[in-house]
Amino acid sequence: MVPMAEQREHQVAFGIDIGGSGIKGAPVDLTTGEFTADRQRIRTPHHSTPEAVGEILAELIGGFDLPDDAPVGVAFPAPLDHGVVRFIANLHKSWKGVDLPALVREATGHEAVAVNDADAAGVGEQRYGAAQGRDGVVLLATLGTGIGSALLVDGVLVPNTELGHLEIDGHDAESRAAESARDREDLSWEKWAKRLQRYFETVEMLLSPDLIVVGGGISKQHEKFLPLLDLRAEIIPATLRNRAGIVGAASLAARPH
Repeated sequence: MVPMAEQREHQVAFGIDIGGSGIKGAPVDLTTGEFTADRQRIRTPHHSTPEAVGEILAELIGGFDLPDDAPVGVAFPAPLDHGVVRFIANLHKSWKGVDLPALVREATGHEAVAVNDADAAGVGEQRYGAAQGRDGVVLLATLGTGIGSALLVDGVLVPNTELGHLEIDGHDAESRAAESARDREDLSWEKWAKRLQRYFETVEMLLSPDLIVVGGGISKQHEKFLPLLDLRAEIIPATLRNRAGIVGAASLAARPH
């Protein structure tokens, strides 16, 4: 655990969300989870090598008036082993094996923490959003092109769960239950909810979550599908939505545990 004195040292941290099309960032008030300045977005370079992205990170952070010792948290679209990229799908293949916190320190001069993007969103929702103040086993599932997942136990992150890739009824779960599947197959809310029911009841059997938080853009329409689900766990929509990754990453940079 991080000593309490160290936890309170920083009032502001900078959060970054790296995606295949855009790199977004903002300074975050660590007391409230609110942005202290408007979020900025820079297009991800077509040749998205670590070097090219490092230059974008320096440009992004340089656009804000940050304390020299402000920590930086990065949400990244891949599993990470203590900050090292295991494999990569949405950026240049040369990212594999890169120590992302070291790259950020070299590019920006700031100490950094890096975490999977779904994990960052889960931490954001647990510390400042829909799951704030909730103990026990909390699962965040982001429904979009795929299904991202974050698992927290009494507020402690279990990293890199990748629960969207569970095999259910012979299928990769996200190929049937992600929002993209609903769009691709033009499913009604009722038919899609049946697939979500099968997915979440399988996750319940494996993990027995106390709370499930549903994120992703589709969570704005939660009233059309969440009431159709019948689960043991309480299931609620995310509240931070597209801010969750930045907020969670910034919070982890200042308080990893």
